[in-house]
Amino acid sequence: MSSAIKQNFEDFKAFLMRGNVVELAVAVVVGAAFTSIVNAFTSNIINPLIAALGGAEVKGFGIHIIAGNDATFIDFGALITAVINFLIVASVVYFLFVLPMNKYKEMRAKTLGLDPKAEETPENVVLLKEIRDIMLAEQKKQQ
Repeated sequence: MSSAIKQNFEDFKAFLMRGNVVELAVAVVVGAAFTSIVNAFTSNIINPLIAALGGAEVKGFGIHIIAGNDATFIDFGALITAVINFLIVASVVYFLFVLPMNKYKEMRAKTLGLDPKAEETPENVVLLKEIRDIMLAEQKKQQ
């Protein structure tokens, strides 16, 4: 392989490992795939349990603002189901993908002799500190 192609692959690898690119990509893919499983779980197991709280003659866990008008039904069960869906998907994505990826980054940083907890100071902050130091030095000269 030529050095230019090799460098492109190295740059691409660095791009993927930087920030949250990998975490975001994994979250999108796994979240989309896992959503159907979570929806089946909540609609077939959780929803009947929530509807049981509403009683035998009620559509579910909610209230009618105007009796007999289905358009005015406030469905608390649907809200609870959406929250449960979110919590399940978020926990699976975090514990199966994000957490291991963070551990991998820490191990890689230790292998390279870097401090995995140290945060890189943004370039603009470094420049501002340099400007500040120069201005302070100028002020001391003038005094």
